[in-house]
Amino acid sequence: MDTLSVIKALSNETRYHILEWLKDPDQHFGSINQMPSGCDFAGGVCVGAISAKSGLAQSVISSYLVKMQKAGLLEARRHCQWTYYRRNEQGIAAFKESILKDL
Repeated sequence: MDTLSVIKALSNETRYHILEWLKDPDQHFGSINQMPSGCDFAGGVCVGAISAKSGLAQSVISSYLVKMQKAGLLEARRHCQWTYYRRNEQGIAAFKESILKDL
């Protein structure tokens, strides 16, 4: 885990909010925008739903999500033509641990 890349990813308010929203996707996006049932990617939300909630263009949100995924905060899965994202709880825990260790 690269602590600096996580801090950079979270330094943007919208990216920080996305991580918060994905903590409870049912509350923030509803089940219609989540990965279809039968897929083993519970909690995954499509890029379009995240874009709509944020009010930003889908291309901007896509670049934000990729940055967060590279930092280890999110996981992604493609289903047909859509990409779904969810929190990477292991990556988030590793970041928390590294921050506490470094202080």
